[in-house]
Parts: sequence; C-alpha cells; structure tokens
Amino acid sequence: MEGRTPPRTKEGWYILHDFRTIDWDAWRDAPEHVRDRALEEGQSFLADCERVADAEDGDSALFAMLGHETDLLFMHIRPTMADVEQVGRRFDQTALAEFTERTDSYVSVAEVSDYVTDAYFEDDEEVEDTGLSRYLEQKLYPQIPDAEYVNFYPMEKRRDPEYNWYDLPFEDRSEHMSSHGDIGRSYGGKVSQITAGSIGFDDYEWSVSLFADDPANIKNLLAEMRFDPSTSKYAEFGRFYVGRRFEPHDLDAYMAGDAVPAEDADAGHPHAHGEEHPGESGDEGHGHGHGDDQGHDHGDADTDDAGGPPSSVAGDGVRDELEEMGVYGGQPHGEDVYAVVLYSEANSEELFDEVEGLRSNFDHYDTHVKTAVYDSVTGDEGAENAVVSLWDTERAADTAAGFLADLPDVVRQAGDDDADSWGTMGMFYTVKPEHREDFVGTFGDVAGLLAEMDGHRKTDLLANREDENDMFIASRWDSREDAMAFFRSEEFSETVDYGRDVLADRPRHVFLA
Repeated sequence: MEGRTPPRTKEGWYILHDFRTIDWDAWRDAPEHVRDRALEEGQSFLADCERVADAEDGDSALFAMLGHETDLLFMHIRPTMADVEQVGRRFDQTALAEFTERTDSYVSVAEVSDYVTDAYFEDDEEVEDTGLSRYLEQKLYPQIPDAEYVNFYPMEKRRDPEYNWYDLPFEDRSEHMSSHGDIGRSYGGKVSQITAGSIGFDDYEWSVSLFADDPANIKNLLAEMRFDPSTSKYAEFGRFYVGRRFEPHDLDAYMAGDAVPAEDADAGHPHAHGEEHPGESGDEGHGHGHGDDQGHDHGDADTDDAGGPPSSVAGDGVRDELEEMGVYGGQPHGEDVYAVVLYSEANSEELFDEVEGLRSNFDHYDTHVKTAVYDSVTGDEGAENAVVSLWDTERAADTAAGFLADLPDVVRQAGDDDADSWGTMGMFYTVKPEHREDFVGTFGDVAGLLAEMDGHRKTDLLANREDENDMFIASRWDSREDAMAFFRSEEFSETVDYGRDVLADRPRHVFLA
C-alpha cells in the first residue's frame, strides 16, 4: 500500500482558548464586599495577562460571548505550553474564578508547514524573501488583532472512505489550498485570523479564530468557503462561538449588565482595545489563506498582528536634529504616520491593478491614510517601482505590510535592507504643475551631486501613477551619519530654498532605519 508523506511543520507559540460560564445566581446572592474582591482580583489578573506580565512574550484578550453555551472567553498566546498551562491555572486562584465554571477549552500551537512553503525547511531554515519571512514569523508568533468581534471554531479534515483528505497526493492538497486561499484573500481588510494546529492536543486537528469589526463579514466568508471543495468535501467542524472584545477595566460593567466596552472619554472607537487594522488574511493578513498550514489556510483577509515589519517614521532624535538645521521632519497633517514602502520589479500597470484591490479594502479603516503606486520617473536601468502605504497607527501599518508583501515581484521592503545601510525617503513632494519639469531637471542635478558624496548608494525619483505632481524620492546610504552629512550640506540647503518656489506645500520626510 502506498503511503503518504505528511507535511513538515515548525511550531511557534501555544494558544489556549478558555471558555467560562458565570454562576449568576451566586453572583447576585454574594455580599457586596465579596463581589468587590472578585472584581478587583479578576481585573488585576486579566490586566496582567494583557500586559504579559507572566511570560517573556505573547498576548491575551477578553471576550463577552453570545448565546447560551458560555459567557466569557479568555484567549492566551504564550511562547511555551508550560506558559499557557500556568496562566490558565493562575485564574483559578482568583476570587472571581469561584463564580465561574469552565465549559470548554481548546489547546493548540501556531505552526507553518510546507503546504505554505518548503523554503522554511531548507538551507537551515533561512528564508531570503523578506515578505515571506515576515508572513511566516507572524504565523508562528501571532498577536490578537484589535477587532471588535471574534469567531472561534475547531476543525479537521475528513477521513471518510469516499473523501479522505489524507489519501490525496500532496500536490492535490496544495492545489485545494491555493483555491481556498483565493476566497480568503478577497476578504482582505475585513476579516483576520489566527489558525493553529492541535493534532494530539485536543479533539480536532486545528483551531481557527476569526476577527472582524463587522461580524457579518465573518459569516459571509465562512458561507463562501462552504462551497469550496476543500471544505464541502474534506472539512469537518466543531462548535462555533462568537464574542465581542472588551477591556479588563470594563469587567465591573459586564458583571453589572451594563454595555461593554464602556463608553469613556478615550473611546471614539467601536472597540476600546485599540486602533483598527487593515484586513488580514493571507493568513494573518498576508493573503496566504486563512487556516492551518496543514491545508486549511482560508487566505483570510487580515494579517494577525504579530511581529510585523519595521515600518516607521523618523525617530525623535533625527527629527530634532533636522529641526535644528531648519529642515521640517514632521509627517502629513502635522501628526505621525506609519509608512510601509515596498519596491517591486513588476510592471507598474500590473502592480497598480493588484494594489487597487487591496486599497478598496484598506479604505474601510479610519486609520488608512493612503496607498499608491509610484513609477520611476528617470527610467534608469535597474530602477524599481514602489508601493507606499500610510497609516495612522503602527499596528495597522504592520498588518497592511503583510498583504502588500504578496504583491508581484516584490524585491524588498524599506527598512528591511542590510543592517549596514540606512534609508531616507522624502515623501509628499507635491510639485506645482507648472514647475514639474523644472523639479525633475533639478533632481537630475542633485542626483549627480549625491553620486559624488561619501556613503551614498542610490537615489531614485518616483511619481504617483494617479498624480504625476506627487513625487517620491528614495535614497540609501551607508550609514545614518552619511545621510545627515548631506542634510547639513550647502547643496541640500540650496535644494530646500529652491523647493519653496516649486512645491505646493512643504516637503515631508520619513526615515527608515
């Protein structure tokens, strides 16, 4: 009998879903001082969990569950199984635990497998593609997305005589997953996920946690998945749970029957936990599928907010130094924004078509500032096109980076370059239309000067495909000190003076170390 080779897996952090019901009769009958103590200890425990005071890393979240099966979900992600065992046991020592009963639980571990890529299992587990590497890291070390709603369910692959997933050749299983992932990617910006393996750990083979600000998007995603053969023929599911996230400090409101998240001066967002995130999937928002790496990636819409790329703005030290030289180092609208910049060798038209689909999802989020494709103006040999995505929050930018990393022919992400170099980007050079040709010509002169400067590696001029007067300059230097030497130079001072005449507004700089 021909055997099947199981996919190789690499395990990351461990995940515990702890479901609790509350004995409401006992709660109502308890003296006030007993309830106060229970609330104090419960809030302290949950706040410590979200701060990950008990382990070196990880994440935790609290959810109010709907329906009769359970009242609360404590979701914990920790580096080791011992960590999640301990955090679950620590709650049992609180006074609040006396009013609860565990109705269900699920133990799983984040993983990647060679369904996604075999690169992780070759060459000493080194992955040269930075986008893929980031995606794999986010799958192995996930963070809980800041979405309002959660949907949890366990699943496994069918082993019936007629439809036995494990009897399929590896190539057939991979093809199923690729098709399945295409559906999930269509929900980018709407649904995110964390999927983990549980073979030998719990009753099913994988756990799936979906996150969204609109719960209807979760329903629609799952309904569409049902018609995909990888689900209709080969998937089995356990019980589904749905809940709404709230903060530990709102535990008293929850126990009192009041609305959570509680309204307060810091709210202004449908869920108090934090900023919105662009969709996630790709598993974890990377467009790779929304499911276990063993063949269940749904290609979901958002990236799990784990890890994430170093996309950022100028540090305060750089900014202060520029201000001392009279150079504006702020961000658009006078506030910080977080920039994701990727360079691609793809045809810009193809790149734009891909970005336009992602952007329509990004625009659902208030934290999205802009996403655009920039073409090389000079057209020099070896020039690359760029995709720039700006966000109000770092975590949203990190999530978006996961989706953008899947764009065609991405060669690198700004900030992910060799450690021995330093990048600066002058963005939002909005040129007056009548001076565009002058600006391009002057850039040529400046580029010539830069080529002769110590530590200069490369400088490109790019323009927004949708607004040719929106210019973008990308430079790379051997070190921060080399770049700052240019900003202190007479040549740069003359360029700034020139810009006052030809630019529609002041240039804004973003620096990526």
